[in-house]
This record gives sequence, C-alpha cells and structure tokens, in this order.
Amino acid sequence: MSSLNYEIFGNDLPYVQVTLAPSTEAMAEQGAMMYVDQHIVMSAVLGDGSASKFGVIGRFFNAIKRTFTGESMFSSVYTNTGFVPQNIAIAAPSPGQIVPIELEEQGGTIICQKGAYLAGEKGQKLQLAFQKRLRVGFFGGEGFIMQKISGRGTVFIHASGTLKQVALGPNDVLKVDTGCLVGMSSTVRYDIQYAGKLKTGIFGGEGMFYATVSGPGNVWMQSLPMSRLSRAIVGSAVAGRSKGSVLGKLYLIGIVLFVIISLFFDK
Repeated sequence: MSSLNYEIFGNDLPYVQVTLAPSTEAMAEQGAMMYVDQHIVMSAVLGDGSASKFGVIGRFFNAIKRTFTGESMFSSVYTNTGFVPQNIAIAAPSPGQIVPIELEEQGGTIICQKGAYLAGEKGQKLQLAFQKRLRVGFFGGEGFIMQKISGRGTVFIHASGTLKQVALGPNDVLKVDTGCLVGMSSTVRYDIQYAGKLKTGIFGGEGMFYATVSGPGNVWMQSLPMSRLSRAIVGSAVAGRSKGSVLGKLYLIGIVLFVIISLFFDK
C-alpha cells in the first residue's frame, strides 16, 4: 500500500495535495508545483534520481532518454525538513483528471502515453517503453515510444477529459481510439487494427486504425485527447475570425476571387 497521504481537489483543473511526514520525500515532474509549506525543501535531480551502474554518465543518458517519453531531463524532489507534517500541491498541466495508481496492484509496472507522468514517490523509475510491432509504432497514435513507470507506492498520472478505467479478463478485448488510451497494466497486450472499410476509415471520423487491448489487466482511457482539444480550439478560432469579422469575410472573398482569376488566366 501507499505510504503517501494525499487528497485530490478540483474537477476539470485538479491538483493533488500530498502530506509528507517528517524526513520523507516525494517526486514530481519539473514545473508542476502549485505551492509547498514552509519546511518543504525542493531540489532538482537528473532524470528520476535513480542510480546507474555507469555512474554520472549513465544517469545523464537516462535523463536524455527520459525526454523522449514527454518528460523533462530533471525532476523535482520535495523533502520535509521539519518536525511536523507538511503539504505540497502538484497541479495538472491541462484540463482533465489526476489518476492515482498503486504500482504494487499492477505488478510493479504500468505503461502510459507520453507525458502522462505527473508525480509519485521517490525511487520510482520512468523509462522508455518501445512498441515492438511496426504497425503499432506507425499507427498507434503514440508512436514507438511510451512511458514505463515502475517501482513501489503511488504514482499520479494525468488524463485529459474524463477518465474511464476498465478491468479486462484473460479473454476480454476492447477496441479503443488510439488517442484515448492513457495507460495499461504491463500484462495487457496492445495492437492496432484496420477499420475494415475504406469508406468508414475516410468518412467515419475515427481514422483508418483503432487500438485493441487484450487482458488480463487494467486499462485507463481519456475522453478528450489533447489532439482533439487542439483541433477544436483552432477550428473555433478560425471559424470565429472568418464569421465574426468583416475583415475576415473580405479576406475569404479575396482568396476566392484570386483563385478564380488565376484559373481564368491559366487557360
């Protein structure tokens, strides 16, 4: 079980408050701090702070590999140097949910999408997880590289939108949009399937491929991937600019006229 005493506040823009006992530590992604109590001391460590058999050089290369998982080269370690419990608060980087996961309950390891790690207990390792199948790497939404988080205790990951957790049995299979897959147990098998029909893939709005996850193990999914949110924001901005602005309308008319004139003179 977790040695961390924590509470998650907020719905769409949450933060997690961790209460550290005297002389205990917690670790978080760089730049995620919201506030800390008086006797909390923060220090930066290379990578996840774990030792390497190759010494400082090994730790440096591990930190470089860490950047390919969507995290920074350095982590922040928070230590309670006082004689009474002290609080630290770590905020989510974007709208969504903070998900606490007990690593012991998942066999000590989970696989997550790039950039999912937020915070956890000191001593947890964050490493690269390569997708071995070529089609998973090319069409799986997250590419060849995902995060492998291993160790003991509680780890906090971030999901965009609303979170859904599904426990898969040995014979259970779930079809998931590639961008909605946040994390899974290390025992879950991950593959990519073709949509089946060209018309469905092009005009169905869900893309040409989807992910299949097979049990046993747990799967965590998010309702609003950041890629969808980005497209919605950009689309609304473009539509608002063209519809709500006279200059925007004139700009569009000018483009249409330019195309018509160009076609006419090309003949």
